[in-house]
Amino acid sequence: MQTKKTYTVQEATRKLEHYCAYQERCHQEVRKKLESLHMIPEAIDVIMVHLLEHNFLNEERFAKTFVSGKFRIKAWGRRRLTLELKKKDIGKVNINQALAEIENTEYIEVFNTLAEKKVNLITEPNIYKKKKKLIDYLLYRGWETHLVYEKAKELLG
Repeated sequence: MQTKKTYTVQEATRKLEHYCAYQERCHQEVRKKLESLHMIPEAIDVIMVHLLEHNFLNEERFAKTFVSGKFRIKAWGRRRLTLELKKKDIGKVNINQALAEIENTEYIEVFNTLAEKKVNLITEPNIYKKKKKLIDYLLYRGWETHLVYEKAKELLG
């Protein structure tokens, strides 16, 4: 029989401090990590409060770094960013603050670059299928529908 490793509250707290210091985490990820360490609910609450008080855990900071990273590296649009943050139980206020950090000029620039790069990579000879592939790709990435359809019309007629 396999025995589960157990942790004291102090050990788990230290472990979670390192976990949060390594990378920004949301409350949901930290709670799941504590549950995976087989901590009891009372201990989870004590550790969560400790992490919040010592600024290891901050949802506003998490939302801002998440948005900036996914936007700059993966070129996700506002819709996808909002959806992913909602999945992580981030509040509406924090989501809006994080999205406000993206400048409109940069947002449109990234969108145009992404669309032009993708349209050149699609090898489909049929113009309608090519247009559909471009639209599907951009919508999946979370870009607003009005931007997507305007760009598809501009690039592919």
